[in-house]
Amino acid sequence: MQKYLSFLLLAAGLFFIACDSQEKSKNWKEASWQEIEQEANGTNVNFMMWQGSPVINDYINNYVAPTLQEKYNIKLNVSSGQGPEIVQLLMGEKQAGSEEGQVDIVWINGETFFQLRKIEGLWGPFTEKLPNAEFIDFNDPYISIDFQQETNGMECPWGISQFALVYDSAKTQNPPKSLAQLEQFIKTNPGTFTISNDFSGMTLLKCFMAELSGSPDGLDGAFNQEKYDSLSAQLWDYINQNKKYFWKEGRTFPKEHSKMDQMFSSGEILLSYGFSEGGIEDKVLQGLFPKSTKGYAWENGTILNSNYLGITYNSQNKAGAMQVINFLISPEAQLKKAAPSGMNANTVLDISKLPEDYKKQFQEITARQYGPSLEELSENAIREPAPEYMLNIYEDFRTYVIEK
Repeated sequence: MQKYLSFLLLAAGLFFIACDSQEKSKNWKEASWQEIEQEANGTNVNFMMWQGSPVINDYINNYVAPTLQEKYNIKLNVSSGQGPEIVQLLMGEKQAGSEEGQVDIVWINGETFFQLRKIEGLWGPFTEKLPNAEFIDFNDPYISIDFQQETNGMECPWGISQFALVYDSAKTQNPPKSLAQLEQFIKTNPGTFTISNDFSGMTLLKCFMAELSGSPDGLDGAFNQEKYDSLSAQLWDYINQNKKYFWKEGRTFPKEHSKMDQMFSSGEILLSYGFSEGGIEDKVLQGLFPKSTKGYAWENGTILNSNYLGITYNSQNKAGAMQVINFLISPEAQLKKAAPSGMNANTVLDISKLPEDYKKQFQEITARQYGPSLEELSENAIREPAPEYMLNIYEDFRTYVIEK
């Protein structure tokens, strides 16, 4: 009898081990959405994202997280990290052979997407599994193409915005719109312009490089080393010849764009810049920027791109990650994100595809009082160049400008 009981216990143990192993190896790409929802219920999802904006943090912490808990019984754990940190983390886990990652969802685009694809750091394709993906126009090249790369369902668009330059109309009547005008502007107003050594600053340099190419689409297509070498040499010459008129005479450059915001707010610099059409609206509403702040596009164009959500190759909760991302692109969450009381962000959804009640709500969103709309700048939109341009600019800006 004792041997029989031992056999039953052993069999039961092997059964549960087999079930657990089967669950862990389940192909979630083949699962139904009902199965995904059931698996996601009651789980934790780890989300790594840039946390440099109080408005974005408020949206995630005080709307997204509690709503996920209430609607789907999912606890969202948010950690801080962007491009380089995300790539470094996943490279380390790859090298360690870790199949149980620390992170499930990452907020990415461009060169980070490029680097993660090279190390096979993302899981997918998964976007076609998301019910709310039906509201996204994947034929839009600014959505389906990320830094000249087909997304192929390996990342889900979350937002779209255009880079803009920022000025205070009470202090500056005619802001520069070309490299020639910028040179004249900084000579007339020395010390009031600089370039941040971060994503925003490098994006500005790509806009400058596009102008040097002679055309808004001069950087389109695959990365061209010969083109880059020629244009970057002209760019570094331009900056080095003029940096004595920069903030602190070009001897140092801000490491983070938040420093730029502070300097613009205090009037120490007269020109700033950033995505989300310059990020003007929320900064004015916070009282950081004056109400006379305005944004505009460079004459040759400024970059318009989307940002995305990816699932890591070793996510321990792929079902939960899909449930969270599906919520983040839902009409409900995107409407809250677009509202002035939310992130004041452009929706990635195609309004024409939405149910009538949501169409109406999106159309009734209060227009921006201070910052330009995406529609106002879109005529001067240019596509993001291939990721190698950004990666090279980061390195060469340090070598040929900062350390020169």
